[in-house]
Amino acid sequence: MDGIILINKEKGCTSHDVVNKVKRIFHAKVGHTGTLDPNATGLLPILIGKGTKLSFYLINHDKEYEVTLKLGQKTDTADSEGKVIEEQTVDISKLQEENIVNMLNSFVGKQMQTPPMYSAIKVNGKKLYEYARKNIEVDVQPREIEIYSIKLNKIDKEENVINFTVECSKGTYIRSLCEDIATKMGTVGYMKELNRTKVGIFNIKDSITIEELENNIGSEDLLQKNVISIEQLFVKLYGEKNKIILNEKKLTLFLNGVKLSYSLQDGMYRIYDENSRFIGIGSVEQQLLKREII
Repeated sequence: MDGIILINKEKGCTSHDVVNKVKRIFHAKVGHTGTLDPNATGLLPILIGKGTKLSFYLINHDKEYEVTLKLGQKTDTADSEGKVIEEQTVDISKLQEENIVNMLNSFVGKQMQTPPMYSAIKVNGKKLYEYARKNIEVDVQPREIEIYSIKLNKIDKEENVINFTVECSKGTYIRSLCEDIATKMGTVGYMKELNRTKVGIFNIKDSITIEELENNIGSEDLLQKNVISIEQLFVKLYGEKNKIILNEKKLTLFLNGVKLSYSLQDGMYRIYDENSRFIGIGSVEQQLLKREII
């Protein structure tokens, strides 16, 4: 079985754990398009079989998260897994809905963001969290990210907690965003909970848990229902019309890696034989069709 399955990851489970479990269920090569922290929950697209070749087309997707921010405390990891290293009072007057909505909206747009020390970004060949664990300070360069929207969901004034939904570009660190929001509110804070709800065209409502998969290993219908085929994915990404039918001669050349002349717009195309059987994916560049995924 080849394609993508959308997993709703539970808290405490690493992305690597999910990959291993899916591998045992499908008995196939398995990969992913980007990890989720162990303490985060939510949508994790998993690539199966020939679907592992799709990572190149999916790595730059935008994301949506539901976030719970705890105000008044700062941790060394910027999330609930770390130890509290600083405490500050929270001005209750700033926890009014109108004030928080305006403050959250001020983060919408392109901006420079400094990644947290506890992240997998590499500096001089080592990951930042390796330096952090040894209390070694390094110069972390800010990176451009974009916040498309932030919507306030809930305020808990007794616990100094706010919950919001954010749509953002690839590479956005929600832990850093939480700390920046807290700073703008005149205090400190950390990311208490994180739930990823969208990755590009994928939505958590279409996902399945590992437990559901494991409990239905023998159900071919359930497995097929939840796997998005390569053909289905490219229909979603590029539209129904982006398809090419090749006769037997051209198909043989195409499969052998020969570039074929086609007067079509540059882009990705689904390839079919004369019997409408899906063959794979090709790309057209400067009116030349070449093989991509077979």
